[in-house]
Amino acid sequence: MRRDPIEAADAPSTSGGYAQAVRLVDARELLFVSGQIPVEIDGTVPGTFGAQCRLVWRNVEAQLRAAGMGIGDIVKVTTFLSDRAYADENSAIRREVLAGLTPALTIIIAGIYDPAWLLEIEVVAAR
Repeated sequence: MRRDPIEAADAPSTSGGYAQAVRLVDARELLFVSGQIPVEIDGTVPGTFGAQCRLVWRNVEAQLRAAGMGIGDIVKVTTFLSDRAYADENSAIRREVLAGLTPALTIIIAGIYDPAWLLEIEVVAAR
């Protein structure tokens, strides 16, 4: 599969860490991962945004592994934040986790299902 990040010359550029669009050529599989939440297997929820964000990414990775995929297969990320105040920390952790991968990206400030959760992340992966 070939992955082509798209950055239209006649539209605003990104602020880094993602692509405006991603074209897939010869993709054989698509995986749609439902919104992953900051809940441990035992039902506990970490108290800080950073801990929750890292846990959500671990949960995303677990779903990818279960499908025989990995972080490098992600082509689209949608992040729901409970508060705009978490935007910078979220971006820093995402960049660390994705290690140079630039998927298409949407971030939405929204009320989250459980008030203890500070974010939720869903992804689309392909290979």
